[in-house]
Amino acid sequence: MVDQITPTREPDRDAGPDRTTRQAAIWATVVALPIAVLVGLFAFSQINGGGPAAGPSPSADPAAGQLATPVEMAAPELAERPAVVCRALLSQIPPTVRDLRQRPVTAGAEQNAAYGEPPITVACGVPAAEFPPTDPVWVVSRVCWHSVEQADAVVLTTVDREVPVRVTVPRAYPEALQWLAPLSDSIVESVPSATSGIPSGCTG
Repeated sequence: MVDQITPTREPDRDAGPDRTTRQAAIWATVVALPIAVLVGLFAFSQINGGGPAAGPSPSADPAAGQLATPVEMAAPELAERPAVVCRALLSQIPPTVRDLRQRPVTAGAEQNAAYGEPPITVACGVPAAEFPPTDPVWVVSRVCWHSVEQADAVVLTTVDREVPVRVTVPRAYPEALQWLAPLSDSIVESVPSATSGIPSGCTG
């Protein structure tokens, strides 16, 4: 006699705690995904300027604006020869004198120049300096200068050049002669030496 065997049913694999855990994980993913998308969009908007307004941009440098303001200078009419020499000089002068940048002038850009604030000014074609023979003269980079002390500036004029050049150095800049070297180099290249009337102190 054969015993009757009743087939047993395999347990439902989707039932029980494992199924509950999987469902919870799916729901957690469904909820977390939109939140992640929203966070990403918010971060993107912050990077691309959608966040708080940026602070004010720095204001322009007041010194730069000041240097763009023309320096008031006179421009008397020059005879033909001095005008030619002065144009040659102004085409050769450096863009800076030590750490001072060149700035515009109100008149006579072909004979005048200015640097820094307060401005050191250069005027070509000025009257020849008149002074007693006992006054000292100063040689700076092969150019001979006579100086006049004023309350607010030192005025230096070439005394060994065919066309005189005057440089005015405000008292704000110590040791006025030290500001002449770059200009003296341009004067040597552009303004011929005088052939007469040169003070003895200039020739050594």
